[in-house]
Amino acid sequence: MRRILPYLVRYRGQLAVLILASVTCGAITAASPLMLKLMIDDGILPQRFGVVLMVALGIVLLALLESFVLYVEARCSGRIGEGLVYDLRTEVFEHVQRQPLAFFSRVQTGALVSRLNTDIVGTRQAITSLLTQAVSGLLTLVIVISTMIYLSWEITLVALAMVPAFLFPARIIGRKLQKITRERMTLDGEMGSMMNERFNVSGAELAKLYGRPESEAALFEEKAGRVRDITALNVVHGRMFFIVVTVLTSLTTAIVYGFGGNLVISGALQIGTLVAMVTLLFRMYGPINQLSNLQIQVLTVLVSFDRIFEVLDLKPLVDQKPDAHVLPGSGVSADARHIGAEIEFDHVSFRYPSAEEVSLASLEPIALQDKDRGDSAWILKELSFTAPAGKLTALVGPSGAGKTTITQLVPRLYEATTGSVRVGGHDVRDVTLQSLSETVGVVSQETHMFHDTIRANLLYARPEATEEELVEACEAALIWDSIARLPNGLDTVVGDRGYRLSGGERQRIALARLLLKSPPIVVLDEATAHLDSESEAAIQRALKTALAGRTSLVIAHRLSTIREADQILVVDAGRIRERGTHEELLAKGGAYAALYQTQFAEGVTDMNAKRSA
Repeated sequence: MRRILPYLVRYRGQLAVLILASVTCGAITAASPLMLKLMIDDGILPQRFGVVLMVALGIVLLALLESFVLYVEARCSGRIGEGLVYDLRTEVFEHVQRQPLAFFSRVQTGALVSRLNTDIVGTRQAITSLLTQAVSGLLTLVIVISTMIYLSWEITLVALAMVPAFLFPARIIGRKLQKITRERMTLDGEMGSMMNERFNVSGAELAKLYGRPESEAALFEEKAGRVRDITALNVVHGRMFFIVVTVLTSLTTAIVYGFGGNLVISGALQIGTLVAMVTLLFRMYGPINQLSNLQIQVLTVLVSFDRIFEVLDLKPLVDQKPDAHVLPGSGVSADARHIGAEIEFDHVSFRYPSAEEVSLASLEPIALQDKDRGDSAWILKELSFTAPAGKLTALVGPSGAGKTTITQLVPRLYEATTGSVRVGGHDVRDVTLQSLSETVGVVSQETHMFHDTIRANLLYARPEATEEELVEACEAALIWDSIARLPNGLDTVVGDRGYRLSGGERQRIALARLLLKSPPIVVLDEATAHLDSESEAAIQRALKTALAGRTSLVIAHRLSTIREADQILVVDAGRIRERGTHEELLAKGGAYAALYQTQFAEGVTDMNAKRSA
């Protein structure tokens, strides 16, 4: 609750109006029975029609005033509730964006999205319903009980003696509902994760290719069944509370009628006062029921806050230092600087962080926690090399050797476990993340595109780019002719993850996006993997011109594409085994020569097979 209050302080003006409206509602609630007493004792029984008429008119005016006050109360509570939802949702989104790549590689997307939707919507209930009920209920209760004591302290004591009977079941049922609510939210997240995975293009394609729609439906039925069962249990326990309250309210009403009726018969109480007391009794137990149910609702709603704060408390493993400085020359293209920055790896060792370091168990319920932290977990081991400024350095080696990990450490998608990575002589841990992002441009093998237009996906790299610059980048990436043939050109929607385009088209657009950004340092992780040989050769020629003057770090499985690299590093088992130019490494007759001869032999075999065909 202490963590929630600072969010509410931002809306203290609306809160003040809300409290004033609640006080007014409480006063009206207590005034209506008093007017009823006046009508009976001073109007109906003495047969004074004028009094009856005046009191009736007063009741109508009170009803109109109450309607207006209830409108103000709803408006204030709505503004406060939606404001809180906005504050929490934007804060959680921004915080999640700061998490390292390792976080997103572990968590279930559906469970994470559930925090920003289901849980944060639950906090709205805390304000729009619970806050209003708490304030108005307490104030109404104080005013009503004070009025009841004024009319008959004896009946008031009888009514108040039953209050503990309302609070006891609320405590027991509330704790049970809190446990059920937490489990229901977890199961909702799991079901949402499955829908996210199966409803995207890749998941749907996989299910269709392997003919698994029936088993997928069965798995979803199981998850949906668990959600159904826990939700039904939640409804049952909620109903139990209202059943108990209804019985206790009826019992209390009977006692008050019996006791109060005896006082009327004995002449100690007027009949109008008894009618007013019974009316006030219902108006007293209304807030008591609200406050008793409030205890249950608070316990369940606090689960939402708990799950939200759980995410906010997760500190990003890769974060910016308070005294981080801007990387010199960041935001300036290589064309303006004439040369890129040097990349240096100094005794870098790396292993992926454990689940406890980067994630939450509640966001990956089916994932196994990493327990093995032995030497086998090391991806890079005491790795040192320098990629000269303005030159092309190629990384080659077998799959799993650590090449992609090397490229991910440069833009600081991951943090080196030991040693340091330096760009332009500056440790990447000492510079701002924004300036590092402006300096390093990356195109990976699996390019991602947002479900938006081609134009929007390109402008993501440089929002201020002109139409002419967009076309120029597309032409350099050899994709403009394909875009120009589309009915909507650059305004064509690419679909989920760009699946309305071919793999080669997506990769060329990714290259155009990189060229549009025009960073001093370029990292290419098999950026031409989805292209045919002719297109790849054309792209390589375009890149040779476009990347001139930039520091390039390139992963290539086809060694023919890196023959002109200024430096080739052979990576194996997390270490640099060989380094040199293409000719130097072939002359050594080592691992690179073996890889090259193998690919050359495969190429000859494929060529002969095509000729035979």
